[in-house]
Amino acid sequence: MRLWPPDALPPLPPLRLAVVGHVEWVTFLAVDTLPAAGRIGHAQRVLEEPAGGGAVVAVQLARLLGQPVPFFTALGRDAVGERAAQRLGELGLDLQVAWRQQPTRRGISFVDGHGDRSITVIGERLTPAAADPLPWEQLAACDGVFVTAADAGALLHCRAAAMLAATPRLGLPLLQGAAVTLDALIGSGLDPGEAVPDGALAPAPALRIATEGAAGGVAMPGGRFAAPLLTQAPVDSYGCGDSFAAGVTAGLAAGWSVEQAISLGSHCGAACISRFGPYGT
Repeated sequence: MRLWPPDALPPLPPLRLAVVGHVEWVTFLAVDTLPAAGRIGHAQRVLEEPAGGGAVVAVQLARLLGQPVPFFTALGRDAVGERAAQRLGELGLDLQVAWRQQPTRRGISFVDGHGDRSITVIGERLTPAAADPLPWEQLAACDGVFVTAADAGALLHCRAAAMLAATPRLGLPLLQGAAVTLDALIGSGLDPGEAVPDGALAPAPALRIATEGAAGGVAMPGGRFAAPLLTQAPVDSYGCGDSFAAGVTAGLAAGWSVEQAISLGSHCGAACISRFGPYGT
């Protein structure tokens, strides 16, 4: 499968896209080396942002479309949750929040000078659910929806969109129990937590994509694809896979070929790795 250069891809048409998923308030630390037992490390750079797969996909889609993207999520009714909501609005999202009487999940992401990272999450992942008083009916008017966190009922609401893509991080039991047809299942081929055995889902996703970092990845159907050549040294790999998923989602929702959609996703992921944190400036 060939990689299209960015200027060879067609322009995205007007699209209505949405994301249903989770948020983590993440402290990003650029360190001299990744944490090791018994060692005191030093951070040269610090950044705090609302992140997590749902937030990263939604912000990337908003930037691709140049317009606010509806983001259905759940946040704790605490100072961290309020701060996350404010910042996500600044990043171009139309927030639809189910507020919880629980702490908002936090995380720490360490990245070294080679762009390799290690993440520690703190607390329970808060998930939007069908029972939450959110405008689920709006999803039926969407050209595409990407899901990183939901219950089975919410996933059924998402299926009302013209195109539905999701991450394996939803969990195999949920995907099997909901029995929803996915137009695309997009995840990491290097993360055992995102492994989905062949034949595990019925109905099977129309398209499965497993990314492999600098080695590109594989699409089924479609075959192997390469990663773009980087024009500068990697800075931070956090959010690269989610940025890739956003680009693929936009391309598929636009009616592009799988090859074109994967090309857009690959360029989004390559752009993400060139900046500290998932968003840059």
